Amino acid sequence: MNGPHDLGGQMGFGPVAPEADEPIFHADWEKRALGLTLICGAFGAWNIDESRHARETIPPADYLAASYYEVWIRGIDMLLERHGFASGEELRAGRSLGAGTVPKRVLKADMVEGVLARGGPCDRPVDAEPRFAVGDRVRTKNFHLTGHTRLPRYARAKSGVVEAVQGGFVFPDDNAHGRGENPQWVYTVVFTGAEIWGEGADPSLTVSIDAWESYIEHM
Repeated sequence: MNGPHDLGGQMGFGPVAPEADEPIFHADWEKRALGLTLICGAFGAWNIDESRHARETIPPADYLAASYYEVWIRGIDMLLERHGFASGEELRAGRSLGAGTVPKRVLKADMVEGVLARGGPCDRPVDAEPRFAVGDRVRTKNFHLTGHTRLPRYARAKSGVVEAVQGGFVFPDDNAHGRGENPQWVYTVVFTGAEIWGEGADPSLTVSIDAWESYIEHM
């Protein structure tokens, strides 16, 4: 969906100002936010794509006013309520007020290291052969979904060249909405700076994205 999370190429938000010697966490509550996200994700009620989409649906004014981990917490609140683990009343009260959904699994302290080491691989076999090959000139499609997508808004309806065929991966546009993993081939597509940013772009600049097969078409 088009939302406050998809800011690539937009103006008016000020410069990107990297923080020198930035700490991993700026406050203890951020550590807890990360921990809660991992623990709740281990419940087995939603996948990473649904989690991403939950954050994207935060109202724009709230999203833009929130810090990184505040966005994470608001997304978790949404998912906990959606899947019946906590009611809106409980979230506002900050405590349990009754029985809710029982998690499929609980991530305990002695399990964390192993779970993080395994990660969550999303590569999958694809039955069909790739439609595109390295060197092919392609154009990204121009769509504006109300649901989740990994095709950035700034890279829609743009012409580029396939640089690599990365393999088959879960299709997030479907996986985020319970329609199955439906894996597709993923390609690295490279665009010139002028194609993305237009007249006046740095001529030495290129931009690459990883695009699922249904995002692109032959020119």
